[in-house]
Amino acid sequence: MLLVMDVGNTNTTLGIFEGKELKAQWRLATNREQTADEYGILIRNLFTLDGVRADLITGIMVASVVPPLDGVLKETAEKYFRVPALFLGPGVHTGMAIRYDNPQEVGADRIADAVAAYDKYGGPCVVVDFGTGINFDVVSEKGEYLGGAIAPGIGISAEALFERAARLPRVEIREPDRVIGTNTVASMQSGLFYGAVGAMDGILDRLVAVLGKNTKVVATGGQASLVAAASKYKPPVDAALTLEGLRIIFERHQAAARHK
Repeated sequence: MLLVMDVGNTNTTLGIFEGKELKAQWRLATNREQTADEYGILIRNLFTLDGVRADLITGIMVASVVPPLDGVLKETAEKYFRVPALFLGPGVHTGMAIRYDNPQEVGADRIADAVAAYDKYGGPCVVVDFGTGINFDVVSEKGEYLGGAIAPGIGISAEALFERAARLPRVEIREPDRVIGTNTVASMQSGLFYGAVGAMDGILDRLVAVLGKNTKVVATGGQASLVAAASKYKPPVDAALTLEGLRIIFERHQAAARHK
């Protein structure tokens, strides 16, 4: 079985694959202060709750955008699973050409999203990933990673309003009952929600104008279901897209290593 880990700035998502089947999936808060022992015990406890045997893990694939945790996760893999962790980065065979000015600047999660989206939906395609930021990742018809756009996430926008405006409270991020808010909380919810929808549709309009009308769009990430349903593009929401990408890349890298 393969353990995949998508380590983001806000959340960490873990998945267990048996072949191509995703057997279990968990979503945790990313904690930069946790030790290798704490991560190891936490992950093994999750395994126990879902009936996953830790001794059957034969591979670990990690996409991390939090460098301070890389050493911790490497130690966790070796100490608690007796398996070296493969980190998505330079030297890993992804099977996808990266057309970024500096390929090393591209977040590992963005590459995983792009690989999975092209494999599942074809190209050209755009992945909209709702995380700490809202990432728009563009893949050409030939399966090349072209780049994209990065916008502030809804959570960042909400925290900025709370911290910078003395009289504005923290609010639950949800679709409001009506677009015209009649109190402060409802007004903030309307602005945050429809601001995200408008940003998504506005950026997609411009990307599709470049890529062509046959462009596929897919959404993923923590708030994808919330926002995508209100988008005029109505993209499918693929919650496991990043994890699927990590599985595909792990398999491609292993195959490339065997043929060296």
